[in-house]
Amino acid sequence: MPFTDIQQDIFERRESKVRSYCRNFDTLFVKAQGSEMTDADGKTYIDFLAGCSTLNYGHNDPDMKAALIEHIQRDGVAHGLDMYTDAKAEWLKAFEDYILEPRGMDDYKIMMTGPTGTNAVEAAVKLARKVTGRTNVISFTNGFHGMTLGALALTGNAGKRAAAGPGGSGLSGSTHLPYDKAFGADVDTLEQIEMMIENSSSGVDAPAAFIFEPIQGEGGLNAASDEWMKGIAELAKKHGALLIVDDIQSGCGRSGTYFAFEGAGIKPDIVTQAKSLSGMGLPFACVLLKKEHDIWKPAEHNGTFRGNNHAFVTGKVTLEKFWKDDTFQKEVQEKSRILTEGLQKIVDLIPGARLKGRGMMQGVDVGSGEMASEITSRAFDKGLIIETSGANDEVVKVLVALTVPVETLRKGLDILLDAARDASDNVKAAAE
Repeated sequence: MPFTDIQQDIFERRESKVRSYCRNFDTLFVKAQGSEMTDADGKTYIDFLAGCSTLNYGHNDPDMKAALIEHIQRDGVAHGLDMYTDAKAEWLKAFEDYILEPRGMDDYKIMMTGPTGTNAVEAAVKLARKVTGRTNVISFTNGFHGMTLGALALTGNAGKRAAAGPGGSGLSGSTHLPYDKAFGADVDTLEQIEMMIENSSSGVDAPAAFIFEPIQGEGGLNAASDEWMKGIAELAKKHGALLIVDDIQSGCGRSGTYFAFEGAGIKPDIVTQAKSLSGMGLPFACVLLKKEHDIWKPAEHNGTFRGNNHAFVTGKVTLEKFWKDDTFQKEVQEKSRILTEGLQKIVDLIPGARLKGRGMMQGVDVGSGEMASEITSRAFDKGLIIETSGANDEVVKVLVALTVPVETLRKGLDILLDAARDASDNVKAAAE
């Protein structure tokens, strides 16, 4: 059926003004499969957004769908608070077998939190303060950790922070320091961070934790080097703080390895996971914590929807299907090279543009939010769903499913290049 006036009217009349993605993709979607979405008029779009990295394995994977349907049809548990269920046991065992043990992470426990990334961050910070007896959490410029008040206090974006009250008055308990290369490639921010922590007159309180994203998704695809991640881990240990790695958007294979910090060889005290954890877009989040930090009393971090049984079912399929060996990881790394090559053509086209990110979490900084918006808008008209990120939305960001067929990936990159060429020509014409 077409996108009727009645449907448009109900969204406008009844849905809050806070809605956002739909404003850039003004059509009624009715079907999704793999890396494509179809609207009510029958137009099919290549999806380079993938639920903002929630659909790393694409829309409606047939094996996940079949497992979920079977679970529902046999009256498998849908909601059980945090009670023991067969679905939970099977997911935990698969995660242990295919993720933790092969990476030498057998010393981690798994904490089920509320089903969103921001709740996982809240739990991580709460635990770090409980373990250390300190309050201050050091986060980093351009970081994004969620929209609830505790997680938002760690987030850098002024627009998002503004909703917490005048001047961010509802936010506290954090110190923001410079991320890797925040002041340029030649500036060692590790030295600055260490100086601020060790200077008793810097105003930086002794930290309970450091928290960072290995690749900053909403912050503009800034990718931390292995050396910087190692340096932060060493600083945390030296100063009696816990290291929290927020791997919510960059995890589950997005960076080219399951965890985005694997190349650095670090062992965070706490790791937050969400987004693609269920594999099918079902809400699911958890916290990985070293066993010695598991000092919770029962129900100290609670929530009605912690542990989603339907997500356990589909999440188990992702682990068995994609992470039993390194075959899928190698495929993702090969697609990453194709993505880099495709985006480099846009860098070559637009003066001053530069490539950002790594793995299948890459994009192009085109210099301004206006140019990035023009490119993504034209791309949508041509049949490609893609969004922007960065402090001023200046980065055209690719988050296509890791399972995307190579032919579809190349086709999407061709559409994006065509849109960038149109936008660039438009700017040139306006300047003449």
